[in-house]
Amino acid sequence: MAYSRRAYLSILYTFVCVWDRAHSVLNQYYDVLKDDDSGDHEQDNSPPKDSEKEKNENEEKDQNTTKRKVRAVVPGAGEHPLQYNYTFWYSRRTPGRPASTQSYEQNIKQIGSFASVEQFWRFYSHMIRPGDLTGHSDFHLFKEGIKPMWEDEANKSGGKWIIRLRKGLASRCWENLILAMLGEQFMVGEEICGAVVSVRFQEDIISIWNKTASDQATTARIRDTLRRVLNLPPNTIMEYKTHTDSIKAWEDFHGLVNASGGR
Repeated sequence: MAYSRRAYLSILYTFVCVWDRAHSVLNQYYDVLKDDDSGDHEQDNSPPKDSEKEKNENEEKDQNTTKRKVRAVVPGAGEHPLQYNYTFWYSRRTPGRPASTQSYEQNIKQIGSFASVEQFWRFYSHMIRPGDLTGHSDFHLFKEGIKPMWEDEANKSGGKWIIRLRKGLASRCWENLILAMLGEQFMVGEEICGAVVSVRFQEDIISIWNKTASDQATTARIRDTLRRVLNLPPNTIMEYKTHTDSIKAWEDFHGLVNASGGR
């Protein structure tokens, strides 16, 4: 059965209303979710193996892990399918410690993928809200198959709209943003790649990424929709930054750090 974009958004908001009532008992489950996500790193207590056998077993494990990652999720029987599959990611790093592209990629942890409203809710209802995160943390929600990295094939020619928030607004703005994204409220076809909420010490930042930075009509529509779904005041500062510019700024900054002997 096909559902309109308005129907999808209505269903998503219905589920989130339940979230508000259950929030007080949900935080404890996030640690369990993280433990499940890092289960491949548990210590191996099996007897020592010879190097060749261990190598073969490691290769088989890598192949099985790869198979699990590329297997697309599908809606369950009777569930409400989304137009696209999505994946939640989480990252955290130590402030003031510049990270290489490789270490950044290794630091991004995949929480899980979903293909329906019900599957989204099963993840979202067990996740800490951004306003309750501490330190230098990020939640990412991207279409399945797209990594939240500038260099990803789907992102490299694109950019992002950036909104800086005072403390206390991140949770509600993030919720409204991802509901609008899942409900296809932006009306720009396949242009949307994903969204990010970044928790920092003095402010929080939300952004929405799209594929084609040079398409001014599309970026303008995304901006106007973002302003509407977040109910932003007319004087809110919204910055659009291409990923090419982000990469250049990152390289320039790290060049200065390395030149001064820092890492």
